[in-house]
Amino acid sequence: MKINITENAQQYLSGKGVDNKYVFLALDDGSSKFSKLGGSCAIGNKFQLVVSPAADTDYTDSIENNADLELTSSKEEETYLGSGLSLDYKMGLLKLSDNSGVLDGAVSVQQYEPKDVQDKASMKKDMQELGNKIC
Repeated sequence: MKINITENAQQYLSGKGVDNKYVFLALDDGSSKFSKLGGSCAIGNKFQLVVSPAADTDYTDSIENNADLELTSSKEEETYLGSGLSLDYKMGLLKLSDNSGVLDGAVSVQQYEPKDVQDKASMKKDMQELGNKIC
């Protein structure tokens, strides 16, 4: 898989601490372990870039890119990604698109620190609270 990251997007991402980190292109629809969002209206059309100090065994599919990022994804995300992937930054938003059109017009960038088992209860509580705010 290959993605073109525009110069504007590269400049934006450089301010988000992606250098020398692992970056995962992950769904943000409630189906990935990094997602706090979800709901029927978000399935397959909401993405995020997760910046981590460590690799993740679930995100091993390398995405070739022109920004020299250690960018990977998982099999689940590949279902929703087509040919001609592009990431652009305009008007304060990251836009992910492919040859079919815009996949997500507001890709978020999240810093991730691996959590220990005790933090799972806290993450579950966060997701339950968000559940009332999303579709």
